[in-house]
Amino acid sequence: MTLFLVRHAKAGSRKAWSGDDQLRPLSKRGRRQARAVAKALAGEGITRIVSIPFVGCREAVQPLDERVDVPVEHSDALAEGAPLADSLRLVEKIAGDTAVLCSHGDVLGNLLNHFASTGVALDDHRLEKGSVWVLDVIDGEVRAAHYVPTPGH
Repeated sequence: MTLFLVRHAKAGSRKAWSGDDQLRPLSKRGRRQARAVAKALAGEGITRIVSIPFVGCREAVQPLDERVDVPVEHSDALAEGAPLADSLRLVEKIAGDTAVLCSHGDVLGNLLNHFASTGVALDDHRLEKGSVWVLDVIDGEVRAAHYVPTPGH
């Protein structure tokens, strides 16, 4: 099985946004990134898409949802600042699926650091917005991790 860790696409500026950060939408560039990620992952046999309920993350996976017709599930285990233990429980729960997890850089970084500490070789250390980490899961355990820059960039 394969897990795809997607860093949410570029959102509008936090400084310029006066509302609740959970409602901050993707920027024009972020919408292009989301469409590129959807195009890149559409043929991967995605069976689950999990995101945090923030508008920017939902918008980051919406084009993929539309392409593969898999409803987006929401989980606070992927929210900015989520404890690693919560994120790992979610990964363990869906490790039998070909799934996309969309989250913030801190959560994805924590997961990748954890996998590296268990012996998984990371081929890069970047977490650019709109990028994807491809995790190979064998017998319920992450065995390999490969970085894919933002598609089309």
